[in-house]
Amino acid sequence: MKVTGAEIFVECLKREGVKTLFALPGGVVLKIFDVLHQQKDIDVILTRHEQGAGHMAEGYAKATGKPGVALVTSGPGMSNIVTALVDASMDSVPLVCFSGQVSTSLIGNDAFQEADNIGLSRPCTKYNFLVKDVNDLAVTIKEAFYIATTGRPGPVLVDIPKDVSMNKTDFKYPGSVSIRGYNPTYDGNKWQIKQAAEAIVKAKKPILYVGGGVIFSGASEELLELAELTQIPVDMTLMALGAFPGEHPLSMGMMGMHGTYWANMAVHYSDLVIAVGARFDDRVTGKVSEFCPHAKVIHIDIDPTSIRKNVNVDIPIVGDCKRVLRELNQIIRATVNGEQRELRKPWWDQIHEWKRAHPLTYEQDPQGPIKPQHLIKRLYELTKDRDPIVSTDVGQHQMWAAQYFTLAKPHRWLTSGGLGTMGFGFPAAMGAQAAFPNRLVLCIAGDGSVQMNMQELATAVVNKLPVKVFIVNNQYHGMVRQWQDLFYEGRYASSYLDVVPDFVKLAEAYGAVGLRAAKVSEVDDVIREALAADKPVIVDVPVDKFENCYPMIPAGGCNHEMILADPPELKKKQAAGAQVVGEDKDTVLTA
Repeated sequence: MKVTGAEIFVECLKREGVKTLFALPGGVVLKIFDVLHQQKDIDVILTRHEQGAGHMAEGYAKATGKPGVALVTSGPGMSNIVTALVDASMDSVPLVCFSGQVSTSLIGNDAFQEADNIGLSRPCTKYNFLVKDVNDLAVTIKEAFYIATTGRPGPVLVDIPKDVSMNKTDFKYPGSVSIRGYNPTYDGNKWQIKQAAEAIVKAKKPILYVGGGVIFSGASEELLELAELTQIPVDMTLMALGAFPGEHPLSMGMMGMHGTYWANMAVHYSDLVIAVGARFDDRVTGKVSEFCPHAKVIHIDIDPTSIRKNVNVDIPIVGDCKRVLRELNQIIRATVNGEQRELRKPWWDQIHEWKRAHPLTYEQDPQGPIKPQHLIKRLYELTKDRDPIVSTDVGQHQMWAAQYFTLAKPHRWLTSGGLGTMGFGFPAAMGAQAAFPNRLVLCIAGDGSVQMNMQELATAVVNKLPVKVFIVNNQYHGMVRQWQDLFYEGRYASSYLDVVPDFVKLAEAYGAVGLRAAKVSEVDDVIREALAADKPVIVDVPVDKFENCYPMIPAGGCNHEMILADPPELKKKQAAGAQVVGEDKDTVLTA
């Protein structure tokens, strides 16, 4: 019996194990939505904006390790989801996005709601397809899921014209995929792995530099074994938090622009850097010419184009992190006899001295304004026994969350790293909540970021997604203001948010729960009240407006040249209560 392209589409998703689809309809995809409406195996979550759908699919993928799936219409539907595609591409998130397109006979005629979806998505997807014949639809969808989830994961777009979804053909879903020219390498070169093992065993000051690739390859156990076998400290990038237990004695926390002092000093003074599933981006390396100047570099990555892209590498290993680490551990296990701890004792003594000299610290006056660090630390302490999934938006609050919310397991940390997308956190948390309805999902957001996709609160309420959102409300684009304080003589050009909504009333208007902690003494009780609610909750927390996030490596600086606190002249200005007042928002005035 012949079936329509729309029916083929739905059946293909079922064969791929898709349980949740984040979507927003439009004219050219109505046939697909009609078929989805008549089945019960796939839960369709109607979002309020296509960008929200994309970020929900990303959150779903990051929390589950499985591909997130989104469906949008043509024209503005597609252009609205491009931000999420770029975000997923930068962070190697497996995403399969389906876009509607005008009928094949109209393509190129500037028809109503036509856009060049292939052209729009080409720079920001791992691959994209335009399906011109219904007979090609099933195999194209199979290939899309295969490409998105193998090798280095990433977003794939499938563009489906209206007539392709309406036309009929016989349905046959391929059992396997073979794509000429696309054969990811999973097993590392044995000679290179042996060389790496020898270098690791001999190194006196080694560091493990861990990226998000460890999480998507499922290599956390192998990483833990390697670190414990060799007693090597573990630096994690923003994307890797949770790949290694944050409270483990070998954990150094986050490295990079706002990483810990000891993590950055260790990578700078190391004699061997073992990079696993990382890409040496600028927020980690700082000034590339002076990145780990005394070290040999081992780089393990499934993407050969990432190796030697930014930093020279002495021992490159192309392969899946899990498989390479497993083989590396096997060689090292047969080599070491417990002497690694003694060999590395002077190195660890130095690291502990760095940690004692410059720990993460803040001062919370019980009668003063709430410090963002205090809020996040208390949120961590009151929820860690529930193994929460934590999503963040982008800005100062994101960095404080990375510093003070310690992750113990992978797939618990959802954040936008490479693209730094404001508006990511809330919908990503909803995607994770859709995947795990009974888990605690937290979103740590800024008052600027959260407003970029605030409309998705309706989606959360309608779909009963009880995400707990904590808004670090300082009435500024905080990270922008911090840079203006440090590098632009305190001129707050367009960083002050004159009007911030009453988030409590806004939550209630949508049918969610709205709460506020206005004083330090209220923080714990409000957190507990939010956690007890069985609905989406927005918690507004007005914080110290001028608190800055440290340590900080200035753009273009070296890893060992960190700013550790506000300069004295900036502290004086803050003590005087500097703020933007009146209509002249480009001038700092003292109230």
